Amino acid sequence: MNREKNWSVILGAAFLMATSAIGPGFLTQTSVFTQSLLGSFGFVILLSILIDLVVQVNIWRLIAVTERRTQDTANALLPGLGHFLALLIVIGGLAFNIGNVGGAGLGLNVLTGLDPVLSAVLSALFAIGIFLIKEAGKAMDRIAQVLGGLMIALTLYVMFTSHPPYGEALLRTVAPIKIDLFAIITLVGGTVGGYITFAGGHRLLDAGIKGQAALPSVNRGATSAILLASLMRVLLFLATLGVVSGGAVLDAANPAASVFQIAAGEVGYRLFGVVMWAASITSVIGSAYTSVSFIRTLSPTFERHHRAITVGFIALSTLVFALVGKPVAILLAVGALNALILPVALAIMLTAARRRDLVGDYQHPLWMSVGGWLVAVAMAVLSVQTIVTTLPKLFSGG
Repeated sequence: MNREKNWSVILGAAFLMATSAIGPGFLTQTSVFTQSLLGSFGFVILLSILIDLVVQVNIWRLIAVTERRTQDTANALLPGLGHFLALLIVIGGLAFNIGNVGGAGLGLNVLTGLDPVLSAVLSALFAIGIFLIKEAGKAMDRIAQVLGGLMIALTLYVMFTSHPPYGEALLRTVAPIKIDLFAIITLVGGTVGGYITFAGGHRLLDAGIKGQAALPSVNRGATSAILLASLMRVLLFLATLGVVSGGAVLDAANPAASVFQIAAGEVGYRLFGVVMWAASITSVIGSAYTSVSFIRTLSPTFERHHRAITVGFIALSTLVFALVGKPVAILLAVGALNALILPVALAIMLTAARRRDLVGDYQHPLWMSVGGWLVAVAMAVLSVQTIVTTLPKLFSGG
């Protein structure tokens, strides 16, 4: 693979991962947390970026060195573990894809006035079309880059129109008044949790970028992906900070939309439609691709028909949304369980790093191992706490 083509694939994988992270939940969480924490949310973003980098670089490097998808590495460590992990990924990815399809419908509805359900169906057909193209991988990379760049550009414009207090934001990023642990965990989970961190790692593997010789490229891709997602987070943070610092109160039903509308009027609201659609449709594509990549190698039948399964994955998500809307209780329950995927998968990969039969003579850097295990343990404890507090409320109807 020549250098130019190599960089194109790396950039595509980085954008695939970043745009998978930037979905409807990403936009809502960033707006809501900024309204509650104000400038101190900058500190939350900074800390989450550092954690995200530790997770992402660890996982992408070890996918490249083992030259296997994560579920195959898990099965090599303990038979059946990869199947369990794949089940978690697919169920979680399917549940959240219902929200992604709904977000795409909302975005297209803002732009065209079409019924939200019809808008969701049309958006899903667009995503399905990507996977029906012969060079689906290249098409997916290009769509992620174009729409990712568009989201960043439009949010940058809204940020400037909102006139945020840059000095206050910078000061509170290093000297916060409030520190919200829940916000940190939410941001980490939303950026590298569930299927998201594997999107780019598996894409590089499919493109043949693997082995120790590819590690410099893998490092660039992993860090670029986190920085792209974080750039979007920072721009939306500043845009929201400008709006709320001026005394505006965000609409609780759609906080991100009110940021765009308050900052730039009716034009801003239309721009929100573009950003919401782009964020949601790229997340639909990333979720479908990555979820199916976790089951492809588990059966020759799945490998043979992976394209049809991917189409079916999107179609099922759309059907559930069209028939019952976003099932809040299901999304919350699966979301709580999905939080366990990050520490489980990270622990699997870090354990594999010590197995000569999986990594050969590769020596995983000590600081990466230590940092990775610290994050895995912390996220596991906090994920269990989330499940303990969330699931009883769901079953009790609270």
